[in-house]
Amino acid sequence: MPATEATGAIRIAPVKGALDKRRFLSLVDTIYQDDRHWVAPLRVEVAKLLSPRKNPFFDDGEARFWLAWRGKQVVGRISAQINHSHLKLHRDETGHFGFLEAIDDQAVFDALLATAENWLRGRGMRRIAGPYSLSINDEVGVLISGFDSSPMVMMAHAPAYYAERVTQAGYRKIKDLHAYRLDLRAVNEVREQRLHRAAALVRADGRVTTRRLDAAAFDADMRLLLDIYNDAWEGNWGFLPVTEREARALIASVRPVIRPDLTVIAMIDGKAAAMAVALPDINELISDLGGRLFPFDWIKLLWRLKRARPKSARVILAGVRKAYQDSIASGAMISLMLDDLLTAARAIGLEMVEFSWILEDNLSATAISRAGAPLSKVYRIYAKDLAATAAPAD
Repeated sequence: MPATEATGAIRIAPVKGALDKRRFLSLVDTIYQDDRHWVAPLRVEVAKLLSPRKNPFFDDGEARFWLAWRGKQVVGRISAQINHSHLKLHRDETGHFGFLEAIDDQAVFDALLATAENWLRGRGMRRIAGPYSLSINDEVGVLISGFDSSPMVMMAHAPAYYAERVTQAGYRKIKDLHAYRLDLRAVNEVREQRLHRAAALVRADGRVTTRRLDAAAFDADMRLLLDIYNDAWEGNWGFLPVTEREARALIASVRPVIRPDLTVIAMIDGKAAAMAVALPDINELISDLGGRLFPFDWIKLLWRLKRARPKSARVILAGVRKAYQDSIASGAMISLMLDDLLTAARAIGLEMVEFSWILEDNLSATAISRAGAPLSKVYRIYAKDLAATAAPAD
């Protein structure tokens, strides 16, 4: 639709060229300028997600990106994408939207979402869901509670008005994702001793053991962790297995920051059966960089990666192989891994551990709650059925 400054009409235009990409990346500076809990992700990393050459998503996926303009001002952005791996696995004729950011104006949200809907509808999709930026293995969900704290590494953030704006555009909840935060400075001593005793009983049996990631066999152990993840999560809501190229990209991205003492592999009779991986919260190290590394902030980041010690960590991967799920052995491994992680966290001076994200109906969260970690943030995935009308968007 045409836009004029006089009427304040909204124009949606595709992202074309380097200047538009910079506008797409920098819009968050406007949206979050007064949000003291916002941590700008590194723009170089977000730019990789948009790049078909650098992002493994595009091996079996396609996406389009748009900006919303009011006059000469960018007031919103969005992506629409089709993940053909998702379609092959779930057969639900669902496309996705993501990277949704906009000023507090329902008309802007309506125009952006309608553009994404039209593009997906024109490519045969019958439903739209999101936000996924770009896949379920990236940042997902709209924050609907927990606005009073900053997001941890690779977790999303949003102004409080986003949920209402998306709902008003005709979207409904399909799934909530939970984040639990354990304040190690305030853990109830009785609960902690109970966890230690449970872990000690498991160790005494001798069948279940744990080990840390072997730095000398980093690539092999990372692939083992991802193999357990793919097996453990198969069949879960929205699951997509980590592909070979995604595995290579993930291994490269976590290599500078992963700590072997915060990575636990549980063994049954000597065979790897479960795992839990926590990453130091890199957001603490980049919170003052504004998403930029140039011209000199990359020096700060390199120094901080080597010298600084974040006070928090996020458990980003956890799972038990299907063969052991819903068994006594599963509970034993979870207790043992949780005890190992918290002991290591205390030893290196961590004050907070976040477990995220966890499906709202995942019963394994019970063990985390019993350890004293309350629900701290909720992220919502929305969906909308697509009618068979309207022309496709380009």
